[in-house]
Amino acid sequence: MHLIQLFLPLYDPEGRPFPPETPARVREELAERFGGVTAYGRAPAQGLWKPEEDERPVTDDLVVVEVMTETLDRAWWAAYRAELERRFAQDAVLIRAHPVDLL
Repeated sequence: MHLIQLFLPLYDPEGRPFPPETPARVREELAERFGGVTAYGRAPAQGLWKPEEDERPVTDDLVVVEVMTETLDRAWWAAYRAELERRFAQDAVLIRAHPVDLL
């Protein structure tokens, strides 16, 4: 079993909030494909990173979306990540996978 986490920005690169239907569409797509989804959006997570050594840190407010799946289809996730990067106007969207043992 794998836990897949997607970190989606709440704002575009110019700082404008995405309409509610943008992240909702992702939740709907993932629920349809994987049979369920969990989104942590009540209190947004905050990301902070330095793009280059001499540049100022960049912050992002994020919603974390999770799905669980038996198999990890890396090709599908790479294509979906590229679609999300386009949809959210991002250089990169973080998607990570963790092996999970159900108890």
